[in-house]
Amino acid sequence: MTTTSSLPADPAAPAAAAPAPHRRRRSFETAARGRGALLGIGGFWLASRAAMLWMLVNDFFSSNLVRVEVTATYHNWYDVLSTWTLPQHDIMWQYPPAAAAVFLSPDLLPFLTYFQAFVALTVLCDGVVLLGLVRAARRSDGSMAGALLWLVALPMMMATPFARYDIQVTLLAVFALLALRSRPRAGGVVAGIGAMVKVWPLLTLLGTPRGRSTREALVAAALSCAALLAVFAALFSDTFGFLGNQGDRGVQVESLGGSVLMAARFLELWPGWIDFQYGAFEYIGPYVPDIARASLALTAVGFLLLLLWRVRANHWTSATPFDAALCAIMVFTVTSRVISPQYMIWLLGLAAVCLTSRNTTQRPVAWLLLAANALTTLIFPVWYADILATSALGTVLLCLRNGLLLYATVWSVVRLWKATVLRGRAPDAAAA
Repeated sequence: MTTTSSLPADPAAPAAAAPAPHRRRRSFETAARGRGALLGIGGFWLASRAAMLWMLVNDFFSSNLVRVEVTATYHNWYDVLSTWTLPQHDIMWQYPPAAAAVFLSPDLLPFLTYFQAFVALTVLCDGVVLLGLVRAARRSDGSMAGALLWLVALPMMMATPFARYDIQVTLLAVFALLALRSRPRAGGVVAGIGAMVKVWPLLTLLGTPRGRSTREALVAAALSCAALLAVFAALFSDTFGFLGNQGDRGVQVESLGGSVLMAARFLELWPGWIDFQYGAFEYIGPYVPDIARASLALTAVGFLLLLLWRVRANHWTSATPFDAALCAIMVFTVTSRVISPQYMIWLLGLAAVCLTSRNTTQRPVAWLLLAANALTTLIFPVWYADILATSALGTVLLCLRNGLLLYATVWSVVRLWKATVLRGRAPDAAAA
């Protein structure tokens, strides 16, 4: 006679045997979703960048105004640089000496025209930025939000990004930040190279944790800057000629100070006018020098505030270097005498890096920048004629965009400060 035990089955037995196929199934489904997401990102990147290229070559919304930067300005510089001379006598040359490498880079594709080669290399850099952001999302605290922001935000600018060299500079800043987390020396080297191309990538080192990481990054940046400077000083003459041209800049129409003058001009409270000089449309008339000096003073105040944050900060997370870099660039951009449309590429690139980490404090700031980016496209190139004519539409658009940037900058500083400056707390062990 067979009897059946009334004892309950061992609860550990199914737990030991059953989960294996379930774990395999879940891992396969996760991998499939990951591959599907990557295919979707790749497909959208190809489609959106093809649309941007179409706009660039088909005069969509006055793309001829966008193309002229490459076909005329950059190409003219290329002709001068090819003779191993920096175009320091051109008042539009306002860049550190290593920028020459970017303008000479179309020689890498000799089978294309200068314009075609420059645009092709810019598109390539755009794709490399996206790959870096996707890879950063695979970290333990990672998020795909950064890659998605970059993927969507750039096409919102229509053709402008592919006819400027700011994507190349943003690439250096993005990879400097991403490298700082595990390789401070490599991050410092890339930041130093970026500084010799367009200065501002050096600010990516502001948020490195105190101690060894900061020392290694700063020393590496200083050495790479010195090495590049020595190389270009040997190849070209007057490597610091750009400083004089940069110092003579006035108040650009699209700047924060420019929006104040635009509102006053629209209300007929200011008798000034607009003129093209130093490669941009600037205001001419009474109080312009005062506003230019006020902008420089605000930049100095912003820099001191960032230094104060650096001294007072006592809590670091994996996202703090990203957040500090975005905050610093926003401060310097908003207080600048110049806010060209392509400056949004810098801000969006750094915001995308912030969003690669779930620990970032700058998430709402990043979405504000996305809105400011949409307004920037309406300002240039869509309704740029209204901006220059100081129409009601142009005045409202510019004041709204600059007001949004100013609000986002203040909010960025406040959020960074609150998250990292904790009263009554000793510095974190990781930052000490």
